[in-house]
Amino acid sequence: MKTNFIGTGVAMVTPFTEDKQIDFPAFAKLINDLIANGVDYLLVMGTTAESATISEEEKQEILEFAKKEINSRVPIMYGIGGNNTMDVINRIKSTNLNGVDGILCVAPYYNKPNQEGLYQHFATIASVCPTQLILYNVPGRTGVNILPDTVVRLANDFENITAIKEACGSIDQMMQVIKNKPRSFTVISGDDGLTLPLIAVGGEGVISVAGNAFPKEMSQLVRLALNKDFENAKTIHYKLLDSISNMFAEGNPCGVKEYLSQQGKMKNEFRLPMVPASQKLSEKIKNDLRRY
Repeated sequence: MKTNFIGTGVAMVTPFTEDKQIDFPAFAKLINDLIANGVDYLLVMGTTAESATISEEEKQEILEFAKKEINSRVPIMYGIGGNNTMDVINRIKSTNLNGVDGILCVAPYYNKPNQEGLYQHFATIASVCPTQLILYNVPGRTGVNILPDTVVRLANDFENITAIKEACGSIDQMMQVIKNKPRSFTVISGDDGLTLPLIAVGGEGVISVAGNAFPKEMSQLVRLALNKDFENAKTIHYKLLDSISNMFAEGNPCGVKEYLSQQGKMKNEFRLPMVPASQKLSEKIKNDLRRY
């Protein structure tokens, strides 16, 4: 099974009102802005969405709203993950996945399983998942690294495990996956700043944080790189590089929401423990936006 998650995906933020409720009008505005500016698919309820502070009932409401607003214009990826395998399975079974093209499933965090435990976790989930299953490797958040042999083993053993969002930070590790994976399996960058080099060695796109604020630029960068126009892609890459750095300087989605707020796209609101950017970073972002 070849994934339809190729090109630029955006890990959408969740806009909040001043009383910390979901800001659905701002969410609709974001969805339409992203699609109008050329993104290829959208991720609902990833890490950038502050999903850790959103209740299961709210997640279902957000997903249903997103499905209606997107209206089949682009594929939808939805985040369901955790460190309790059976709980992940139960949430997959209890979620209305009509209109959802794939599940993004993060590696189990905190309890730090070994490679066999990681294999069994994803294998058990894949055996009941009715959609594509996209692995998510982000050791900096989970404390565990899905190594290339485990990724390739899962890709070979389960047809519905179609891709990995790879945020290990190591191009060498990603190349080992690309070198040994089945042809139909897709490696997606989970780091905005590594998107261009990863595509150059065989990756097929990005699930982007920066794309929330700069959807046109990220989409153009990826499209150019996939078409092997690396010179023009490189120009956009270096234009975005400082902005990407700002977005992660004080944690995600702190930085990207500061950009979106200054662009007038949503309020700069969070649920604890996330807080807004410092005054110093806010000023830096204000100056950076003058380049666009």
